[in-house]
Amino acid sequence: MVRRPVAWIVAVVLLAEALGIAALNWFMGVVVDRQNMSMAGLDPDKMSMSAKIGGVVFGLYFALCALVALLVAIRNRAPAGLGRVLLISVAVVHGLLGAVAWGLVGWKAFLYMVVVLALVVLLLMTYDRENGAVAAAGGDAGGGGTGEGADASGSGSDPGLEDGGPAPEPEPVTKDAPPAAPVTPPAPTTP
Repeated sequence: MVRRPVAWIVAVVLLAEALGIAALNWFMGVVVDRQNMSMAGLDPDKMSMSAKIGGVVFGLYFALCALVALLVAIRNRAPAGLGRVLLISVAVVHGLLGAVAWGLVGWKAFLYMVVVLALVVLLLMTYDRENGAVAAAGGDAGGGGTGEGADASGSGSDPGLEDGGPAPEPEPVTKDAPPAAPVTPPAPTTP
């Protein structure tokens, strides 16, 4: 299967991006600090500090996304909850970065961002396809499609049937029942 290798590749690529983004922003902060640059009257120390903090924050974000991909590769299970949200958000970030990279850096950076986006989407979709096929087969995600949730007769339709016999007949509707009262909307309470 392709799921685990894709998860390993995504984990390695995202970890490399985390280190690269953190190092690049830290370097930019050092350059701004040493050259004492100012842009539109902003304090150079604040610019330097914000570049370093931004690099650390985005580096940690990509490292956390890499950790989620690594756990998916190790466990061979679909990401759930916050992990799934993180992988979806990193896919969106790569789509946006790809659009910006096309205009600012060139087509090679755009191609790289699109490849990483495709890998993350492939990681998410391969597990979705597996879960959908298992659900269609009648089993749960942990059962491997064997139908462990079914009852002894294999019907799996009504957990209340222990003997596997025919379902009880529904109660017949009597014609002696009074007709239902017409439904009227409530009156408005404000004048």
